[in-house]
Amino acid sequence: MAKNLLEQLREMTVVVADTGDIQAIETYKPRDATTNPSLITAAAQMPQYQGIVDETLKKARADLGAGAAAAQVVSLAFDRLAVSFGLKILEIIPGRVSTEVDARLSYDADATVAKGRDLIAQYEAAGVSRERVLIKIAATWEGIQAAAVLEKEGIHTNLTLLFGLHQAIACAENGITLISPFVGRILDWYKKDTGRDSYPPAEDPGVLSVTKIYNYYKKFGYKTEVMGASFRNVGEITELAGSDLLTIAPSLLGELQATEGELPRKLDPAKAASASIEKITMDKATFDRMHAEDRMATEKLAEGIDGFTKALVTLEELLAARLAGLEG
Repeated sequence: MAKNLLEQLREMTVVVADTGDIQAIETYKPRDATTNPSLITAAAQMPQYQGIVDETLKKARADLGAGAAAAQVVSLAFDRLAVSFGLKILEIIPGRVSTEVDARLSYDADATVAKGRDLIAQYEAAGVSRERVLIKIAATWEGIQAAAVLEKEGIHTNLTLLFGLHQAIACAENGITLISPFVGRILDWYKKDTGRDSYPPAEDPGVLSVTKIYNYYKKFGYKTEVMGASFRNVGEITELAGSDLLTIAPSLLGELQATEGELPRKLDPAKAASASIEKITMDKATFDRMHAEDRMATEKLAEGIDGFTKALVTLEELLAARLAGLEG
């Protein structure tokens, strides 16, 4: 019987679910799962996950005591909610879950390190090994330096909101476990900037960006894993078949599963090894220069941090309203 595209993709790439929706994870059975503030906020508003939200709020109230202000309870529950979802997800998947540090700390290395340690402590207190968790951090220079500190402590990281080769090189040189270059958001920027409606998959700017990063890593023997993220269509995914990992939304996983046909491998370490690529040594001055020269990366990184920040504010408001409802 012919294999569908999802089955073929799994033979060359680790498939990850890009969602906080636990039912979707049960359906598609990925090895790993990634969450972000927008996904957690969306999941927290679904009726089927109200129990996780309520449980987290009640535990925060119990830990702080009846005399604690509502704002304190909400703050503690907010800190714990992503881990609460992560723990539920880890009951289903065999691999790792990515849990994100508060996006408002993206330019504060020390605060990011502290938050990463706190998230891992929560998982370990719940009996989960740190090997099963990736701490997700925005790929600012400060975020990458914070991740390097955590990696030295055996805390694995996933650098997100990654749009440029300079970010990818800085991550690799700092021993980061995994990066999530954003394919779809790069496409969004180019469509808006050029006024084009679409790009053929092989010419998609997001696809070309991840291909360039993958080839650079394999050419120079970096261990950091490449996980393409933020897809807008199945064509972007099939063009990156062979990437170390791909994190895919449930709707696109469904489309891949429903589609038959040949899926050729597009990214290959052997091809990358023979590619003609110039090595770049990365320091802060080079990073800042390359970032300033890359208008797309500059704009999309700032926009991504802003978007995740807004989602977190929405989540705080949601938790405050829910606590008020619970405590009547």
